[in-house]
Amino acid sequence: MTTFSDVFNQMDWDDIRLSIYSKTTADVERALRKPKRDLEDFKALISPAAEPFLEQMAQQSAALTRKRFGNTIGFYVPLYLSNLCANDCTYCGFSMSNKLKRRTLSEADIERECQAIKQLKFDSLLLVTGEHETKVGMNYFRQVLPKIKSHFSYLAMEVQPLDQDEYAELKTLGLDAVMVYQETYNPRTYAEHHLRGNKTDFHYRLQTPDRLARAGIDKIGVGALIGLDEWRTDCFYVAAHLHYLERTYWQTRYSISFPRLRPCTGGLQPKSIMNDRQLVQLLCAYRLLNPEVELSLSTRESPAFRDNVLPLGVTTMSAGSKTQPGGYADDVPELEQFAINDDRSAEAVATAVQQRGFQVVWKDWHHAYSG
Repeated sequence: MTTFSDVFNQMDWDDIRLSIYSKTTADVERALRKPKRDLEDFKALISPAAEPFLEQMAQQSAALTRKRFGNTIGFYVPLYLSNLCANDCTYCGFSMSNKLKRRTLSEADIERECQAIKQLKFDSLLLVTGEHETKVGMNYFRQVLPKIKSHFSYLAMEVQPLDQDEYAELKTLGLDAVMVYQETYNPRTYAEHHLRGNKTDFHYRLQTPDRLARAGIDKIGVGALIGLDEWRTDCFYVAAHLHYLERTYWQTRYSISFPRLRPCTGGLQPKSIMNDRQLVQLLCAYRLLNPEVELSLSTRESPAFRDNVLPLGVTTMSAGSKTQPGGYADDVPELEQFAINDDRSAEAVATAVQQRGFQVVWKDWHHAYSG
């Protein structure tokens, strides 16, 4: 059975990087004129040659987004269940080598967190854990998912990669979506940053969206952690991965995230710096390539940046996020995974969104509604 690994093994990082940086003004203009773009056009749109065309890209991106998604922004919030982790990763505050208090929420803790989050009006929840398959694995998920699902209409997870049959089981317990980010698509760089634990298996992680789609999960989120390697090349691989998934598993919905490295315990300096204009360029390039995909912007970015890019292509965003277990009911910052940038309340973010002419959608569209 084929997976994205088969496609990936035919690709060469250095060749792709060279191809992106060799794109010309004529390539960008050609891409902007086309009604439908391909991956070669995407290379042009993320290349340095496209930077002078940012205003034109933004206008086209905004128009495509409004045509497909209307004036709506979906809201979700992360619920961190545990910061236990059996991996040693250089960029993550939960890394097993970091000395910090560890906590896994009990059923009583989770109930308190759910009640606190419901008070904030959210109905779409992203469950997050460190990757610890024995203490925060399937047995734990079987125990807590049905209870959490009783409070929320749409339930996503960002946890360690699982097997296909495990995803299929979690779907029966209420799981709707899974976000799984490759971090970097360069195997050499990946090995430099994943030192111990199951996460060292590059291709098992790479094949996770294949297993998710085959298990019938409603929505799959992909992305790279911007800063671990050259951002344009990594983000091209994300686009190629999405292209493969949409052609292979056309019944599944997809989303893309583009998180930039943020300060955390034991964190590292980015290898590749992406400034705000370049992040706008990337966001618009993804939309011009794919008018249907959801584009998600987290609280890693500043309030001003998030507010200003709202019209350009974003369709979902987190708000009022806490990145530590017990963050909503207890607020213990020393346990957090990374430092957020937009620390406004969910209500304040919603007000800012509405002031810009958008409607906040607190509940994700569910496949059950389509009959």
